[in-house]
Amino acid sequence: MRGPAAPTSPGPWDPRSEALLRLAAPAAFASPVPAGPAEATGQPAPALGPRAPRRATADPVKALMHRHRELCERAVDPLEIAAGLEAHGVTDRTAARFRHRDVFSLAEELYARVPRGDSAPARPAPETAAPGATAAWALAACAPGAVAALGTAGLVLTQGALRGAVGALGALGLAAALLVAVRRGPLRADGRTAPAARLWTLWLLAYAVAGDGLLDQLLTGGPDGAWSLGTPGTAAPADGAWLLDTGPLLALAVAVAPAAWCARLFAVRARRRLAASRGLADFAAGVRPLLLSTVALPLVLLAGLLALTGFSPGALALGALLLLARLLAVHGLPETAAHGLAAACAAEALSLALVLAARLPGCGFLDAPVRAAADTWGPAAVPALACGAAALVLLAHATTALSRASAHATAR
Repeated sequence: MRGPAAPTSPGPWDPRSEALLRLAAPAAFASPVPAGPAEATGQPAPALGPRAPRRATADPVKALMHRHRELCERAVDPLEIAAGLEAHGVTDRTAARFRHRDVFSLAEELYARVPRGDSAPARPAPETAAPGATAAWALAACAPGAVAALGTAGLVLTQGALRGAVGALGALGLAAALLVAVRRGPLRADGRTAPAARLWTLWLLAYAVAGDGLLDQLLTGGPDGAWSLGTPGTAAPADGAWLLDTGPLLALAVAVAPAAWCARLFAVRARRRLAASRGLADFAAGVRPLLLSTVALPLVLLAGLLALTGFSPGALALGALLLLARLLAVHGLPETAAHGLAAACAAEALSLALVLAARLPGCGFLDAPVRAAADTWGPAAVPALACGAAALVLLAHATTALSRASAHATAR
């Protein structure tokens, strides 16, 4: 028996049959959509949904410019912006996130993008362009040495009560000359000095004159005899006399002039290095040896002066401490400088206090460290150790702090 013939034309629409066909062959009912990138690679197509509005790429430099707008508007050149950014913690690695190779390149873009009007500050003229100003601070730097030399000559030529009056007058004149020297030229630190630093400096200078003699008298049970004012080239005082040595003070006063010149060279060369550097690491690597030579040269000259006036290791260490403290104050770190001076003063005062406290019943052991140092190296070992340790700490800090661009933001 033959079955029914196959239909030659489609029959009437049957919803049930279409539903079965959709389950059996869903691809046959798919809409003819061209294949996208995801289908070409075999990855599942993402779910279709409302397309988010396309957003323009954010400008990170613009955000940084708004954050430091005051710095950018006040700066007279890109170097000041670079120094300010570095002071706020922006490094070369941070600049790379702003699509710049270093902080200097980022500062150049910020300087160029900040609008400037007619009221924009002008670049300050360098001190080398004013010969009169250079001569003024050079004379001010030489004034302490000249006053100290005249005072020493007066002490040598006078005797008795007149000698004491000459010494007091010379001390006042030297204090005034030192005040003028540190307020002009490369040793000035306008508005950035700690008031207590003056007190610590006076103590250290006074100890350089009278401290060694006083400590020697205290260790031997004194002071018993009258004080004796010693000058370079004079004989040692008689036994029992308390020696006030003016030789170290004379050498320190004369060394102010070379210290000022070295500070000036350091500021100028560091500024040039800042202009030529293309990265913070490059600048720091070039400034560190410059700083070490700036400290070493005045100390060599001071050692030569001390050899002529009576060498004292304590005076040499004091010269290093005062120079480093002044450099830190000039470049914006007066608190650190004051802390170093205060630590040296505390060590010297403590040594005298321990010797006096050892005279109390049952406290004789208190002066053992001071007595051991004085017996081995002499009384000058106490200021040498106190000032030397403080100077080393300040040198370690200055090696890091003064090798930053922010320490040289403005020419001095």
